[in-house]
Amino acid sequence: MRAIARAAIAGAALLVAAGAAQANDDVLDHIKNPAVQVIQTLDYANTRYSRLDQITAANVGKLQVAWTFSTGVLRGHEGSPLVVDGVMYVHTPFPNIVYALDLDHDGRILWKYEPKQDQDVAAIMCCDLVYRGLAYAEGMIFLHQADTTIVALDAKTGAVRWTARNGDPKKGESNTATVMPVKDKLIVGIAGAEFGARGHISAYNLKDGTLAWRAYSTGPDVDMLFDPETTTELGRPVGRDSSLKSWEGEQWKIGGGAPWGWFAYDPTLNLVYYGSANPGTWNPSQRPGDNKWAMTIFARDADTGVARWVYQMTPHDQWDYDGVNEMILTDQVIAGRSRPLLTHFDRNGFAYTLDRASGELLVAEKFDPSVNWASGIDMDKASPTYGRPILDPAHGTEAEGEDVTYSGICPAALGTKNQQPAAYSPQTHLFYVPTSHMCMDYEPFFVDYAVGQPYVGATLNMYPAPDDNPDGRTGNFIAWDNVKGRIVWTVPERFSVWSGALATAGGVVFYGTLEGYLKALDARTGKELYRFKTPSGIVGNVMTYQHKGRQYVAVLSGIGGWAGIGLAAGLTDPNAGSGAKDAYSALNSYTALGGQLTVFALPDGR
Repeated sequence: MRAIARAAIAGAALLVAAGAAQANDDVLDHIKNPAVQVIQTLDYANTRYSRLDQITAANVGKLQVAWTFSTGVLRGHEGSPLVVDGVMYVHTPFPNIVYALDLDHDGRILWKYEPKQDQDVAAIMCCDLVYRGLAYAEGMIFLHQADTTIVALDAKTGAVRWTARNGDPKKGESNTATVMPVKDKLIVGIAGAEFGARGHISAYNLKDGTLAWRAYSTGPDVDMLFDPETTTELGRPVGRDSSLKSWEGEQWKIGGGAPWGWFAYDPTLNLVYYGSANPGTWNPSQRPGDNKWAMTIFARDADTGVARWVYQMTPHDQWDYDGVNEMILTDQVIAGRSRPLLTHFDRNGFAYTLDRASGELLVAEKFDPSVNWASGIDMDKASPTYGRPILDPAHGTEAEGEDVTYSGICPAALGTKNQQPAAYSPQTHLFYVPTSHMCMDYEPFFVDYAVGQPYVGATLNMYPAPDDNPDGRTGNFIAWDNVKGRIVWTVPERFSVWSGALATAGGVVFYGTLEGYLKALDARTGKELYRFKTPSGIVGNVMTYQHKGRQYVAVLSGIGGWAGIGLAAGLTDPNAGSGAKDAYSALNSYTALGGQLTVFALPDGR
């Protein structure tokens, strides 16, 4: 069986490699130009660091609104615009409209693409109708719709070049994530773990949208593109049937692990990095075992999809701590040695630093002191539990079985950090992390699986972390040292910070708040330098670009996402929104629905 699986993987690898084109220099060339942005993460390393430096810590306080644009759509506006060749490309939540705006004329509409999607797909999007944005390569704008249709649009005209269907909404599969062009392929994920969808990552050929390879998160080695002898976890081969042995019966077929987050790429190692989501169902008693490879960091060969290494952060997840948050790639000195690093801030409240070439775990520390489901991560390489969390039995969710409320678990299911991306500055060597400061009560219950129906099996109640929190705040914005594994400074926020961060060469860090403020901080000290109240709560990611020699900062505002779904969707049931409705009910006093792009600049560019 092992020989058959390895032969199948090797055969697929040879077939893909034989037809592969030369590396896509177009994206790399655009990334070198800080005036533009062609992918959501700014660069393949996911640093979200801009080399533009006209706006500095000394003058950012002078920012003014340059122009605005209404998207015409409500619900949560995640992600950010792109800027290429004097044109800004703006996306919306479902129905996933794309606008091309002329930067020479303060956002005049050049073209508009509006997909025709089945409205029923909205019912299977668990945490608002969000979309995290477009990507550009080879003269095309790539859109991954909520209904899993991938569309390649001509960047100049908006005409459709090709389409491909990545999943089936009737099976509970949908999409909220961006895509990433790598070499001659487009890397895409999928959502649907809350519906028992079996997660997979796929690569489509940029030229025509044909499928190049697909790798599942669970199941047989051949489906996951695992080589049991060369795919490793923490330096050890994973062995044959590593996933199958960790599930009871055929539960892996509805095992979740959907990669609905972000992707990173190392051109030197030719590896794509990403994380997989929670296992299905949220009720851990129904799925004994480690449930591999949900909750896992993957490193895969970009050409073939074959996994080089994996690391499961939360085996047998009992709390819905999806592992899909971004992987940030840096080259830093650690223990006196320069190494290629990967840093990941997980929903489970631990920040992980690994060697991205080998998958060796170097640092794993809490980035919020309230985290209590585990006391730490076993860092003893000689231990049989090396790399696994040291669980606190008092904060598990299955010790007494089902239909029991387990109280005081920190963080809440929405995590110490959700999908909103952090940023890294090579000037300060610090990571800037938007976080939540919340705990929860968790009641698991038995749920039957039915195709296309919710497969959750838990009721949540979320609330502010109680320790040293007299104001009941639910968020912090922090600066993190990934080598020492410690918080350098913290800015408390009234609500969870659901906006992506941006660091710049001007020594400024930007982010948005759920009340709708764009904020600018000194990158070294965390001192607030500027704030502006936009029309709606910000769950988008701040971006910056340069046009005709002038630097601009832009952000989408439009309340929504998991934290804002109660307001965005008009929910009334206290348990609606997977516990978020009541947890963020105070948002109604601070902001309202909207969908607007706000663009800022210094007066006369100074």
